Amino acid sequence: MSNNEELRVLFGTVQALTALQQHFSRVAPPHFAQSSQILGLRNGTLSIAMSNGALAAKLRQLAPEIVTKLQNRGCEISSIRVKVQVNYTPIKPKPVARLLTQTAQHQLLELSEHLGDTPLKHALEKLAQK
Repeated sequence: MSNNEELRVLFGTVQALTALQQHFSRVAPPHFAQSSQILGLRNGTLSIAMSNGALAAKLRQLAPEIVTKLQNRGCEISSIRVKVQVNYTPIKPKPVARLLTQTAQHQLLELSEHLGDTPLKHALEKLAQK
């Protein structure tokens, strides 16, 4: 890290906001976590941007419960302020690559052997190769 004090302060702020986003994602319902972004924390008030007005209204209703959950995780938060930012692009979760077990591959191949030369047979064989 640079000796520049401004960069250290900025880096600390980024780390704090990232940690708050992670805490919020763990305590909020999944559809809120995916459609929101932490904007900042000032005087105990957590500001959150929502990409949808209906979700923002629901989050306002759930705010006291979420504040309590965040406080239980050690966050110094006393209230939540929700802003609607329609142009905000929600963060999409990264797809998780899933691998078939050897048993699943074997069973797919076995099933495909009982089929004639059909698109289903080719699809099963292709799936078993992944």
